[in-house]
Amino acid sequence: MNQARPAKSEPNGAGAERHRFARFLVVGGIAALVNILSRIGFNLVMSYEAAIVFAYLCGMTTAYGLNRLFVFSPSGRAVYDEYLRFTIVNLVALTLVWTVSVGLAFYLFPAIGFTWHAETVAHIVGVTVPAVTSYFGHRYFSFAAATGAKPKG
Repeated sequence: MNQARPAKSEPNGAGAERHRFARFLVVGGIAALVNILSRIGFNLVMSYEAAIVFAYLCGMTTAYGLNRLFVFSPSGRAVYDEYLRFTIVNLVALTLVWTVSVGLAFYLFPAIGFTWHAETVAHIVGVTVPAVTSYFGHRYFSFAAATGAKPKG
């Protein structure tokens, strides 16, 4: 079932795109915080590698809801369709997050003697890596206007 959302009222052009990207980064920061904090909690009961994946799901769901409310205009698609598209974009991002986080925590940081909260620092770096590519994936795929839907501003 598709819930109607009011269109985001904003000017057209580069200024609007910068404003939307800024909102995306704020929403991403909130979702990243959910991701990092839930990873720390999950890590109490499972391995670091598994905790990254489960935490990513928590952060991704937070990001979807906040992006839907505050960043992107209504697509005209059903919620499950948007969430499925959002998940596809995030599966690509998850591979980047996991690879960077594990690579830093288990290979690079030990090689250079970095030990101060190495897993958390590695995870924070990993979560930031796909920010730009995810924005465009969500802008032009996850929340792209459905055929016959009102175009986005």
